[in-house]
Amino acid sequence: MESLQSKEYKKEFVTQFPGDDSGDVKPRQTPGVVFYSKAAPTPVKAPKLLAWSEELAQELRIQKPATQAEIDILGGNLVTETMYPYAACYAGHQFGNWAGQLGDGRAITLGEWPAPDGKTYELQLKGAGPTAYSRRADGRAVLRSSVREYLMSEAMHYLGIPTTRALSLVSTGDQVMRDMFYNGNPEFEPGAIVMRVAPSFLRFGSFEMPAARQEIDNLRQLVDWTITNYYPHIQGEDRVIVWFREVVDRTAHLMVEWMRVGFVHGVMNTDNMSILGLTIDYGPFSFVDNYDTQFTPNTTDLPGRRYAFGQQPGIGQWNLGCLASALAPLFPNTEQLVAELEAYETKFMQKYRAMLGNKLGLDAVLEDDVHLLTQLETMLATLQPDMTIFYQLLMTLPEGEQDQAAVVSHFQESLYAELLPKERDMLHDFITAYKARLADNSISKEASQERMQQANPRFILRNYLLSQAIDDLTKGDDQLFNDLQEAIKEPYSNKHDRFFVKRPDWASHKPGSSMLSCSS
Repeated sequence: MESLQSKEYKKEFVTQFPGDDSGDVKPRQTPGVVFYSKAAPTPVKAPKLLAWSEELAQELRIQKPATQAEIDILGGNLVTETMYPYAACYAGHQFGNWAGQLGDGRAITLGEWPAPDGKTYELQLKGAGPTAYSRRADGRAVLRSSVREYLMSEAMHYLGIPTTRALSLVSTGDQVMRDMFYNGNPEFEPGAIVMRVAPSFLRFGSFEMPAARQEIDNLRQLVDWTITNYYPHIQGEDRVIVWFREVVDRTAHLMVEWMRVGFVHGVMNTDNMSILGLTIDYGPFSFVDNYDTQFTPNTTDLPGRRYAFGQQPGIGQWNLGCLASALAPLFPNTEQLVAELEAYETKFMQKYRAMLGNKLGLDAVLEDDVHLLTQLETMLATLQPDMTIFYQLLMTLPEGEQDQAAVVSHFQESLYAELLPKERDMLHDFITAYKARLADNSISKEASQERMQQANPRFILRNYLLSQAIDDLTKGDDQLFNDLQEAIKEPYSNKHDRFFVKRPDWASHKPGSSMLSCSS
């Protein structure tokens, strides 16, 4: 185990690419300085360690802070000699519109940590103060948003979903002004900082920036560097198109995994899409409680619900289209890029149907099963049961035929409203068809159950639980926060069944439990 303070950090990114080394954090456009601007964290009043991901620390061989100096690093009050703190520059399409230069407005990468697996990991502070890309913001984060990011990024990891990680959560001792819903009611909230960890925080927008500025040599250099460092298995003269093909594949996989557990990102702008296929930038996210394909947790997204639960796969392809447009100058024509982009839908559907098959415990998804899967989705979207609880109850179906009343009774625990006669018919019809299909399974009942258990989480980090934990922490009570830290590590077990309940009625309307803003 090595100390954050004594470690010799790498700085390959800032050594490889041009940037602004002045350290000036005045918000500005930085043409010609494509990749980063130096940005030292702004010290805070009293950094205090609230949470530490021991499992991640073990993987990276990072020693838990034992001194105030080490905690000061996590709070942005100390930068060691081998660190080079910077904010990355990137662009992006936000809510379907070109937004131009964006960049890390409240995230500062301290350095690259060499790990025992031979890889390096960026250690990044979120909420560490202003950078050249903060625009009109203060570069800070509040406890509310920081608790959400710390817990959810780790929860997604334990669910088996590609994600950035969180190593630590630190309170700053400072108060930060926030207008939670952008409705003219700003309030002071306690400040906090999360240390985020990923092999790289490069995103689609990182490639859109040099392309938009027609800095093609810089674009080509970034692509080559990305492939060499993060896709080293790709070789040959055609490696750029092979790399794009893999980015398409990883993105399709990520979308399927989000749909598997009911995760809604909330703000799928191209600057929030990882080039490594990771879940990145946790803001107004949520899991779906009732199965509503039009659900969005983001107040900013409400007019068009562009980033609603059921829209995410299509937006994944749209964002890949933006990436393809950025890469187009590297090709003599766009035919290859268009072909790979069009292949996304087929890749997604194959992965998606296989995922649904696992959730149902099927031996395989055959062409004849497509109707059953469509029947399932239509029924879920109509009845809107609690998604997580519904699939758990599906795993405990009694054998043999059941009349309609018995079927409805079995799933009652997952229902948020009394079913209409037609809805009762839909549920009974699906269960009848599903049982008939299970009878043709070529695998054992035990094997089928195992597939379902691995595909269907029993615990998800619901927004109302996060909201309660944040409220308690603000009052000095960390019990629920600590309980959730343990529960997220075992999402497929029944060890934390105190949380195996539907969203309570009050949580449908309480701010922070239902809808959130991009400042969340």
